[in-house]
Amino acid sequence: MDDCCEMGCRDRAASDARFRRVLWIALVANAAMFFVEAGASLRAESTALLADAIDFLGDAANYAVSLAALAMSVVWRSRVAMAKGWTMGLYGVAVLGLATWNVYRGAAPEPAMMAAIGLLALLVNVGVAVLLYAFRDGDANMRSVWLCSRNDAIGNFAVILAAAGVFGTGTLWPDVGVAVLFAILSISAARGVITQARAELVAERGSSGGNPVVQHGR
Repeated sequence: MDDCCEMGCRDRAASDARFRRVLWIALVANAAMFFVEAGASLRAESTALLADAIDFLGDAANYAVSLAALAMSVVWRSRVAMAKGWTMGLYGVAVLGLATWNVYRGAAPEPAMMAAIGLLALLVNVGVAVLLYAFRDGDANMRSVWLCSRNDAIGNFAVILAAAGVFGTGTLWPDVGVAVLFAILSISAARGVITQARAELVAERGSSGGNPVVQHGR
């Protein structure tokens, strides 16, 4: 029995080590893309690009938090995932507000730059998603990271389609539509992460019989 437990611990440590390496790669790639896409979004006046740039920054922070969570207990990993879930949801709401503001402004973005930067972002996110694919069925912390990368790849493809739509119609509506898509994906992923993290916390409390330390103190 002890050997099985020891083997399980070794497998967990090896998985965490691989996950940590992938997270570092993802963190650097996302931080770099934030600066590239933020600058491009301002020049192109694109809501979708700006929303994606903010998402890159949020993902870089997400990966940094996930790295820290690897050294935490199972309970704290779930709590960190819960916090990340709420952050993803707030990001989605913020993007909806940004899209509304740009509709009010009525400025059509530059489609050529949207397409070029969208393609670059897609290549980066697909690469990160491929690296994270092996961890998609892990705990809530790992799942939240996988969902972020998956949503980003979908969003980048949509940015390219929006650029074609802006070019074809000469209006801002395809750009705004993609920004709203970003928001919906983020809110949907946030719901999934929060639900899983809450279930993990409930299961952990159940397996420990509540909080034996507090009960003992009474």
